[in-house]
Amino acid sequence: MNIASSAFTHNGNVPSKYTCDGANISPPLEFSNVPEEAQSLVLIVDDPDAPAKTWVHWLVWNIDPSSTGTEEGTAPSGLNGQTVEGTTDFGQTGYGGPCPPSGIHRYFFKLYALNAKLDLDASATKPDLEAAMEGHIIDQAELIGLYERGD
Repeated sequence: MNIASSAFTHNGNVPSKYTCDGANISPPLEFSNVPEEAQSLVLIVDDPDAPAKTWVHWLVWNIDPSSTGTEEGTAPSGLNGQTVEGTTDFGQTGYGGPCPPSGIHRYFFKLYALNAKLDLDASATKPDLEAAMEGHIIDQAELIGLYERGD
């Protein structure tokens, strides 16, 4: 399984358009080679370089496994309109772009194929999502983007 973006390469710089210094919209993403047996996909975007804890920027689950990705500024398409965006560390649902306090940070765009659909509502956080995914992950892929704020 693969996840990629036309906006940046793996370990490349995330354009400021997709950060708090720009339009703060989600970048376009492409999904490929999803296992045929997948029942749903999950997308987690986080920053392990944030001070004190890994900062969660986006949580999306119940993505249609036939989805080939997302357009810029949109969430992935869901199963019968059932895609759910969870609560991020910004205290809200939806995408929150890179906004590091200092230095270069890595942003992990993680795609998971599951053998189940998840029964969680939008109040769910990353620990809730990871607990629900336990034992259901059949494949995963990762795209890393870098960002450092200008002066």
